[in-house]
Amino acid sequence: MARKHEVVSAGILFADVACEPVDHLPRAGELVPTPRIQLGLGGCAANVAMDLARLGIGVGVAGCVGDDPFGRFIAETLADAGIDTQGVRFVPDRGTAATMIVNVKNEDRRFISTPGANHVFCDEDIPRAWLDEARVFYVGGYLMLPALETDAFLATLRRLRSQGVKTVLDVVLMGKRDYWPIIRRFLPQVDYFLPNADEAEIILGVSDPEEQAKRFRDAGAANVVITSGSHGSLFWGEGGRFRAGVYPVEFVSGAGAGDAFDAGFIAGLLWGEDAIGCIRWGSALGASCVRAIGTTDSVFTKEEAVAFMARHSLAIEEIP
Repeated sequence: MARKHEVVSAGILFADVACEPVDHLPRAGELVPTPRIQLGLGGCAANVAMDLARLGIGVGVAGCVGDDPFGRFIAETLADAGIDTQGVRFVPDRGTAATMIVNVKNEDRRFISTPGANHVFCDEDIPRAWLDEARVFYVGGYLMLPALETDAFLATLRRLRSQGVKTVLDVVLMGKRDYWPIIRRFLPQVDYFLPNADEAEIILGVSDPEEQAKRFRDAGAANVVITSGSHGSLFWGEGGRFRAGVYPVEFVSGAGAGDAFDAGFIAGLLWGEDAIGCIRWGSALGASCVRAIGTTDSVFTKEEAVAFMARHSLAIEEIP
């Protein structure tokens, strides 16, 4: 029988308001039409949980939302997908985090965002019974979670690793501050660190993905994956060092693609894949995500992903 909480997905929860791609950004006072604007789920912890649930993996979500319509929308959407939401805390005096996603044809997405209740999410909000059952503990949106930059959270990561639970960490950066001293403290307790190249450049001040991965490894992360959108990804860790390309799909919006990659990678870990296999799963789910404006709307099921990977190959290049 499958575990109900194979994965605990903790971190940021958002309500997203996204438009279908427009021809150009409006000038001051200009109205630009779009075929559709939709309300959807957002935030790393929510997106990864939804994507894992689509793959048939048991998952629980831990995070904070406001006691408002957006917060109830997030909790209800997750619950409707069969995800355990007992770890979602409603915070009366904080609004739910929300993001406006502006999609422009042939350009990367733009975000206007408020962090809301995510700022009060802390180690005590993570259900301990879930952690005792989990095989993977994922934290998404780290560095946008100031109440999780604590000794207590560091101790939780250390305990989980000692129990054989795989720890997976991804980040989201909002505003300017010195992120490196914060994240460096936690990397020795992280099995898989998965920032994108832009985030890594802000944290480290270097733009080369190989150098980024090397520095994160030197700081203690067991394995590092640097994602670079349409330029593919890079793995540097216990399973070797290599670059991976991307799968061919028609691009609509990149919102949620990094989270879909994380979900696919985690699924690979659960299913016993090696590093290349995990990257293939991550790349396939990430590719499926960009076909729609919603962060999870077009993400593959397990059967769809298997069929897709059987039809398409992913370029892999070893790094000397």
